[in-house]
Amino acid sequence: MKIAILSRNKSLYSTRRLVEAAEARGHTVRVIDVLRCYMNIAPASPEIHYRGGKLERFDAVIPRIGASVTFYGAAVVRQFEIMGTYCVNESVAITRARDKLRSLQLLARRGIGLPVTGFAHSPDDTQDMIKLVGGAPMVIKLIEGTQGRGVVLAETDKAAGSVIDAFRDLNAYFLVQEFIEEAKGSDIRCFVVGGKVVAAMKRKAAPGEFRSNLHRGGTASTVKLSREERAAAARAARIVGLNVAGVDLVRTAKGPAVLEVNGSPGLEGIETTTGENIAGRIIEFVEQHARPNQTRTKGKG
Repeated sequence: MKIAILSRNKSLYSTRRLVEAAEARGHTVRVIDVLRCYMNIAPASPEIHYRGGKLERFDAVIPRIGASVTFYGAAVVRQFEIMGTYCVNESVAITRARDKLRSLQLLARRGIGLPVTGFAHSPDDTQDMIKLVGGAPMVIKLIEGTQGRGVVLAETDKAAGSVIDAFRDLNAYFLVQEFIEEAKGSDIRCFVVGGKVVAAMKRKAAPGEFRSNLHRGGTASTVKLSREERAAAARAARIVGLNVAGVDLVRTAKGPAVLEVNGSPGLEGIETTTGENIAGRIIEFVEQHARPNQTRTKGKG
């Protein structure tokens, strides 16, 4: 098979591992910088050009679309779809996952457990906004933040009010969420491929930090998931429409609560922690499902 990996940096761990896994199974792989692509949007013969020439045809595309290039990256994936190329994660699902509000609304509509969450831009009554999630401590996060950036833990109502007012002055959209105290600064990253959880790790925040992101100094360890946690992670990925996803959840007294569904989950942390060949599992999925003109929108919304 001829496989394209959409990535801005071929030296990134996740990109390198996907290339290695594909080549080990006898496939031809090309890493393509999505921002260097340009498109001929023609009804009869749509094309993608790259570095001065028409891009060859591929059997499958594995998108690795960073947050900063979501709009253009999704457009390129959509062009591949129009051309009949199989895309592991479809353009609609990528944009759903990147929009935190939209994905949470979709999950809530289907009954997936979530932390109590509020959404706002310029609330008239900050105190009422705080009451929506049960008061402090509470987490306040920018809607477009990634890897723990733009996320604040407000330990008092007064602090929460100050952060909300600051975000409002920045003309920013933001979420407010209840702080799950029993999680004790930890969450679980479930890696889903083809509707199944293929690996999971527990991430623990560094001392003095509440964000468990490994980029923020968090540590990771293996974890055994309950049947309920596996089902919640697989359902969350399916609802958003992702074949490959990182689903973050926390354990609460009421059961698993999903924090986020990530459409371009990193491989380094999960492979290093669990020893699982996740890149290989993704390539296996591609082998089993890559067929021309197989794009269909999964999930709803």
